[in-house]
Amino acid sequence: MFPIRDHNPSGRTPYVTYALMAANILIFIGYWPQFTDARDLNAFFYEWAMVPRMVVENGTYHTVFTSMFLHGGVMHLLGNMLFLYIFGDNMEDEMGHIGYLAFYLASGIGAGVAHIMAAPYSPVPTVGASGAIAGVMGGYLLLFPKAKVDILIIFIFFFRIFTIPAWIMLALWFGIQLFAGFGADAMQGGVAYWAHAGGFIVGAILTLPVFLARGGRAFWDRTHGHPPHPDAEYKYVRSNVPTVGRKRR
Repeated sequence: MFPIRDHNPSGRTPYVTYALMAANILIFIGYWPQFTDARDLNAFFYEWAMVPRMVVENGTYHTVFTSMFLHGGVMHLLGNMLFLYIFGDNMEDEMGHIGYLAFYLASGIGAGVAHIMAAPYSPVPTVGASGAIAGVMGGYLLLFPKAKVDILIIFIFFFRIFTIPAWIMLALWFGIQLFAGFGADAMQGGVAYWAHAGGFIVGAILTLPVFLARGGRAFWDRTHGHPPHPDAEYKYVRSNVPTVGRKRR
């Protein structure tokens, strides 16, 4: 299940979201050549990625921040940037540029702390912006639970786009992180489920002041959980490519 866009236009240009995307992409390009040498790449990650054991024992606290801008591969990067592109602009619209930047970084740091608490002596390097982006998603759920989100469902050979309320997609995503987190061994590496869940919770908590400033439940009552502006409408244009029929013999 992949979100491909929401129907929630923002009222200002999301400069910070674009800058964060550019920073992640440019940094990844910068160390991309090191993927050809596993030893060199591992040395780079042990220097700049977050290794819980090294944070606890050696105080490499800076890696909680730097790991937020590193990724383990092209698909890892593209997936995170897609989520940031879809949900980040609306949070920036509500929080303002500086407030949103502080919120994003705080969510990422909170996600890193959650992962360290789950596996304090793990020797596995942790990289990715997904913890911070999970915070963006947690805040989005609080402010726009009924915003429309288009998701692509892929099941074996079945491909279909559905439009669903944001709360369904985000709640399901969060539930998967919790379920997988309890079932996975955080010490062995893999997906940092507790970083995702922790970032989501931190993001929701940090969005509470914005939610309350908008009136809290009164904000939901006024908007019925929808964005406080008209939904974006997308039209599907019929293709001009002619359909070629199959000849019968």
